[in-house]
Amino acid sequence: MESFWLPVLILLSSLLTGLGIFFLGEERHFARTVLNMAAASVKLVLVSMMWIGYFEGQSYEARWPLLPGIDLVLKTDIFALVFLTLSSGLWFVTTLYAVGYLEETPQRSRFFGFFSLCVSSTMGIAMAGNLFTFLIFYEMLTLSTYPLVVHRGTEDSLKAGRTYLIYTLTGGSILLLSIAWLQTLAGPIEFVAGGALQPNDIPLPVLRIIFFLFISALGVKSAIVPLHSWLPKAMVAPAPVSALLHAVAVVKAGAFGIVRVVHDVYGINLANDLGVLKPLMIIATVTILYGSMQALIQNELKKRLAFSTVSQISYIILGVAILGPVAMIGGIVHIVHQGLMKITLFFCAGNFAETLGVHKISEMNGIGRRMPWTMTAFTIGALGLIGLPPFAGFITKWFLGSGALHAGEDWVVIVLVISSLLNAGYFLPIIYQGWFMEREDPWPFEHHVGPLETNWMLLTPPLITAILVIASGLFASTSFSPLSIVELIALVEYPP
Repeated sequence: MESFWLPVLILLSSLLTGLGIFFLGEERHFARTVLNMAAASVKLVLVSMMWIGYFEGQSYEARWPLLPGIDLVLKTDIFALVFLTLSSGLWFVTTLYAVGYLEETPQRSRFFGFFSLCVSSTMGIAMAGNLFTFLIFYEMLTLSTYPLVVHRGTEDSLKAGRTYLIYTLTGGSILLLSIAWLQTLAGPIEFVAGGALQPNDIPLPVLRIIFFLFISALGVKSAIVPLHSWLPKAMVAPAPVSALLHAVAVVKAGAFGIVRVVHDVYGINLANDLGVLKPLMIIATVTILYGSMQALIQNELKKRLAFSTVSQISYIILGVAILGPVAMIGGIVHIVHQGLMKITLFFCAGNFAETLGVHKISEMNGIGRRMPWTMTAFTIGALGLIGLPPFAGFITKWFLGSGALHAGEDWVVIVLVISSLLNAGYFLPIIYQGWFMEREDPWPFEHHVGPLETNWMLLTPPLITAILVIASGLFASTSFSPLSIVELIALVEYPP
């Protein structure tokens, strides 16, 4: 019974919470906060129980036949568990942050209702056992995040929301086409380690076309160039939404889907035989460099972070496109590492904006002396994304570089070095400004005055995630680190 109910309960813990919050009046602040935090806590407990069961040999699957040959399947392998853990853990801290950030704003019940539905969609994507189930939750994610993007109701946010819908619904339509075409040729496709396709009766050119249709569809949410334009525009959303989009939900859903298609639908060996891995590497490389170069010229802090995300997410795609287990480990562990580092940076950007009204990098002179804890967390996240030891980002880049050398793709190391220099180029000036440059004018706005530099609900989350950025790098060799868990995935995909 447990193998059926745990996936269902993980999904329902946020789904039912979201539906319940919609019916709470705006004045029910305490009830809404308790419900949000309780549901996030329950989800963490359920995911922990699933990990315990997994290591005891328990399998988890819930299946509902809908039509002949079409089942809705929730199923968890170790890759799904990694994504579930990241999503549920960061949902907890983002919920705490969002409660503090939106405490005095209107439409909080609507926001937290869709916020919970967004997390439910992400959980469904993580546990999807086949392409059909993945499609259902992938489109649910689009519909549940749109109200978050347009939450402020301003002209800019509504325009960004329209752009977001145009991109994501187009991507969803291509994804539907890809799945329908593939299942017409091969039958229902379930995710299987090593690849589900048996291509004997399918023309290879057709398989190549369908593969790149998948990449185009999933590349919208993972923001590969030239399908990335919606992401910087969506930065008009509140900081908790930006954190959710960049670290937990939308861009990670796209990257997660690409990993599934490469490794669990096609299989790495078939993908290599089809000759599609090298073009995928090139697409990822162009995105990595373009995103970083665009980040260099942004003065608005959240837009600089957005273009950084465009670049960083493609490390995941690059890792799974390089043939071999070492690069794959680097790519998949970056799902966790990038999530921790990027959510830290967006929390900090939100703190600067909410407390001091600072939105632009040119306004950040001396901000480290006014908000030292927030700036410390920002510095840790930024140094991690540059790839400096002992932070999490160093582990990612080390494995990507080592994997590229093992695969004979030496040029990738040059790309990683250039990318790291560009990362340094757009992060180090902010760190220098924040800690060492003097501010002549008084701060334009102070939302919070008290013993702490800002509301404790805004300060605690980035400190927690910054500590995890350090711990993921320092303790990478331990059995409980993200790296060690991802190495287990590599053993499944590349058995000794």
